[in-house]
Amino acid sequence: MNVIVISTSLRAHSNSDALANEFIRGALDAGHTVEKISLVDKNIQFCKGCLACQKLGKCVIKDDVNDIMAKVLNADVVVWATPIYYYEMSGQMKTLIDRMNAMYSQEYKFRDVYMLTTAAEDEEFVPKRAEAGLTGWIDCYPKSRLAGTLFCGGVNDPRDIEGNAKLQAAYEMGKNA
Repeated sequence: MNVIVISTSLRAHSNSDALANEFIRGALDAGHTVEKISLVDKNIQFCKGCLACQKLGKCVIKDDVNDIMAKVLNADVVVWATPIYYYEMSGQMKTLIDRMNAMYSQEYKFRDVYMLTTAAEDEEFVPKRAEAGLTGWIDCYPKSRLAGTLFCGGVNDPRDIEGNAKLQAAYEMGKNA
């Protein structure tokens, strides 16, 4: 299977990126082809709402989004990794999702979508709004589904996640994807 992992944190050595890396390691060990897309240094502008993408099949804005969309459309599995900010997905993840509007009318291969999240807070409800936001995107692709989520709370500073059992859980999720 072709797996695309989109790591949305812009922070060096982020905890959500560590989860993404372990998912990747598991998927590679399972024999999958994996590409990681980090949003660090990507040029992703805000959607202008012109809807030209619905006619063109791509966005008219000249940035990195069209290349990312092409990879997502051809993936069998899409994995989103994000820190939770104010009980929601990162702004850069939401901006990318909004900009991927051109995909709506196109053929897509992905069926399984996963979400990996981290936050300083560790209550069970913390990732729920972010998950709801992602399922709003998934609902636009009726052949796909939210195949799994993994939340690691109680991690705030870079590398706080080191040694956490959720890293092994991310590895297993990737291996079983």
